[in-house]
Amino acid sequence: MIDVYAPADLFPAGTDGRLGKELTMAVLRAEGVATPGPFHLNNTAAFIHRMDPHAVHTAATDSARTARVQVITPPAALTREGQKQLVKEITEIVTKISGDPSQASRTWVILTEAAEGGWGLSGTAFGRQEFAALAAKAAAARAK
Repeated sequence: MIDVYAPADLFPAGTDGRLGKELTMAVLRAEGVATPGPFHLNNTAAFIHRMDPHAVHTAATDSARTARVQVITPPAALTREGQKQLVKEITEIVTKISGDPSQASRTWVILTEAAEGGWGLSGTAFGRQEFAALAAKAAAARAK
């Protein structure tokens, strides 16, 4: 799951879909998903929260141009290298789509790993065992 919190005017109108897709693909790459299938593409969601520009504050300003991107992944989905890659890519994507080369210094990326069993979908609390079963099922489908 991806949540982007930013002032409403940080990204040009009509770019939410592009932002969501680029962030989704960055997360999947960082997780090592070389060929995303329908399960990955339909269940990796990006929520774009456009906020009133005066709702984002720092100690220096009442209208900060700060973006916060939080990515919640299943347990052990990201290696340390995957974390580094993902933070770099997310920062680059936000900076590019905002059209402001200085945005990188105001883009916070927060990586959160769901607790074992703390990732629910279709009424099931997923943990390592359930994700392993999904991966095996996906590999078997690709092998056909």
